[in-house]
Amino acid sequence: QVQLVESGGGLVQAGGSLRLSCAVSGNIFSHYVMGWFRQGPGKERAFVAAVSKSGGITTYADSVKGRFTISRDNAKSTVNLQMNSLNPEDTAVYYCAAKRFGLVTTTTYDYDYWGQGTQVTVFS
Repeated sequence: QVQLVESGGGLVQAGGSLRLSCAVSGNIFSHYVMGWFRQGPGKERAFVAAVSKSGGITTYADSVKGRFTISRDNAKSTVNLQMNSLNPEDTAVYYCAAKRFGLVTTTTYDYDYWGQGTQVTVFS
Protein backbone atom coordinates (compact mmCIF):
# COMPACT_ATOMS: atom_id res chain seq x y z
CA GLN A 1 0.00 0.00 0.00
CA VAL A 2 0.97 3.59 -0.56
CA GLN A 3 0.58 6.22 2.15
CA LEU A 4 0.38 9.92 1.38
CA VAL A 5 0.62 12.67 3.99
CA GLU A 6 0.07 16.31 3.09
CA SER A 7 1.41 19.28 5.01
CA GLY A 8 1.80 23.01 4.62
CA GLY A 9 -1.77 24.21 4.58
CA GLY A 10 -2.94 27.18 6.59
CA LEU A 11 -4.46 30.62 6.63
CA VAL A 12 -3.08 33.24 4.26
CA GLN A 13 -4.08 36.67 3.07
CA ALA A 14 -5.05 37.18 -0.56
CA GLY A 15 -1.96 37.75 -2.67
CA GLY A 16 0.15 35.59 -0.42
CA SER A 17 1.85 32.26 -0.96
CA LEU A 18 1.86 28.78 0.52
CA ARG A 19 3.87 25.67 -0.23
CA LEU A 20 2.19 22.31 0.17
CA SER A 21 4.16 19.11 0.50
CA CYS A 22 3.17 15.48 0.24
CA ALA A 23 5.33 12.73 1.67
CA VAL A 24 4.82 9.31 0.11
CA SER A 25 5.78 5.96 1.56
CA GLY A 26 5.05 2.30 1.01
CA ASN A 27 6.27 1.80 -2.52
CA ILE A 28 8.66 3.11 -5.15
CA PHE A 29 7.75 6.76 -5.48
CA SER A 30 9.11 7.16 -9.00
CA HIS A 31 6.60 4.57 -10.25
CA TYR A 32 3.71 6.99 -9.66
CA VAL A 33 2.27 9.94 -11.46
CA MET A 34 1.48 12.49 -8.74
CA GLY A 35 -1.34 14.97 -8.64
CA TRP A 36 -2.89 17.66 -6.50
CA PHE A 37 -6.63 18.12 -6.29
CA ARG A 38 -8.82 20.40 -4.21
CA GLN A 39 -12.33 20.48 -2.86
CA GLY A 40 -13.86 23.79 -1.96
CA PRO A 41 -16.93 24.27 0.24
CA GLY A 42 -19.96 22.78 -1.48
CA LYS A 43 -17.95 21.80 -4.53
CA GLU A 44 -16.76 18.56 -6.06
CA ARG A 45 -13.13 17.57 -5.91
CA ALA A 46 -11.28 19.17 -8.79
CA PHE A 47 -7.94 18.79 -10.51
CA VAL A 48 -5.22 21.31 -9.72
CA ALA A 49 -1.91 20.01 -11.06
CA ALA A 50 -0.07 16.82 -11.93
CA VAL A 51 3.48 15.74 -12.65
CA SER A 52 4.84 12.76 -14.54
CA LYS A 53 6.90 9.99 -12.96
CA SER A 54 10.18 11.59 -14.00
CA GLY A 55 9.05 15.12 -13.27
CA GLY A 56 9.53 16.18 -16.85
CA ILE A 57 5.88 16.74 -17.70
CA THR A 58 3.49 18.92 -15.73
CA THR A 59 -0.07 19.99 -16.34
CA TYR A 60 -2.29 22.51 -14.58
CA ALA A 61 -5.89 23.53 -14.29
CA ASP A 62 -6.55 26.77 -16.14
CA SER A 63 -7.55 28.46 -12.89
CA VAL A 64 -4.08 28.03 -11.38
CA LYS A 65 -1.86 28.20 -14.44
CA GLY A 66 0.90 30.75 -13.96
CA ARG A 67 0.33 30.91 -10.19
CA PHE A 68 0.94 27.35 -8.98
CA THR A 69 3.94 25.12 -9.61
CA ILE A 70 4.08 21.39 -9.01
CA SER A 71 7.40 19.64 -8.50
CA ARG A 72 8.66 16.32 -7.22
CA ASP A 73 11.80 14.99 -5.62
CA ASN A 74 12.10 11.29 -6.33
CA ALA A 75 15.07 10.94 -3.98
CA LYS A 76 12.98 12.24 -1.07
CA SER A 77 9.65 10.72 -2.20
CA THR A 78 7.91 14.06 -2.01
CA VAL A 79 5.75 16.17 -4.27
CA ASN A 80 5.25 19.87 -3.69
CA LEU A 81 2.79 22.52 -4.77
CA GLN A 82 4.02 26.08 -4.66
CA MET A 83 1.02 28.41 -4.64
CA ASN A 84 1.49 32.11 -5.34
CA SER A 85 -0.91 35.01 -5.78
CA LEU A 86 -3.55 33.20 -3.80
CA ASN A 87 -7.12 34.46 -3.84
CA PRO A 88 -10.21 33.50 -1.81
CA GLU A 89 -11.40 31.21 -4.61
CA ASP A 90 -8.38 29.00 -3.85
CA THR A 91 -9.83 28.19 -0.44
CA ALA A 92 -10.25 24.42 -0.27
CA VAL A 93 -8.99 21.18 1.16
CA TYR A 94 -6.03 20.15 -0.96
CA TYR A 95 -5.36 16.49 -1.62
CA CYS A 96 -2.29 14.71 -2.87
CA ALA A 97 -2.90 11.67 -5.08
CA ALA A 98 -0.86 8.93 -6.74
CA LYS A 99 -1.50 7.13 -10.00
CA ARG A 100 0.33 3.90 -10.70
CA PHE A 101 -0.25 3.24 -14.37
CA GLY A 102 -0.34 5.32 -17.49
CA LEU A 103 0.42 8.94 -18.23
CA VAL A 104 -0.48 12.18 -16.52
CA THR A 105 -4.23 12.68 -16.30
CA THR A 106 -6.56 15.19 -14.70
CA THR A 107 -9.41 12.90 -13.66
CA THR A 108 -9.91 11.99 -10.02
CA TYR A 109 -11.02 8.46 -10.87
CA ASP A 110 -7.66 7.69 -12.48
CA TYR A 111 -5.78 8.10 -9.19
CA ASP A 112 -5.31 5.09 -6.97
CA TYR A 113 -4.17 6.53 -3.63
CA TRP A 114 -5.11 9.68 -1.74
CA GLY A 115 -3.94 11.60 1.26
CA GLN A 116 -6.17 12.94 4.01
CA GLY A 117 -5.98 16.50 2.77
CA THR A 118 -4.75 19.80 4.12
CA GLN A 119 -6.87 22.92 4.53
CA VAL A 120 -5.94 26.11 2.71
CA THR A 121 -7.92 29.23 3.60
CA VAL A 122 -7.35 32.51 1.79
CA PHE A 123 -8.92 35.65 3.25
CA SER A 124 -9.27 39.06 1.65
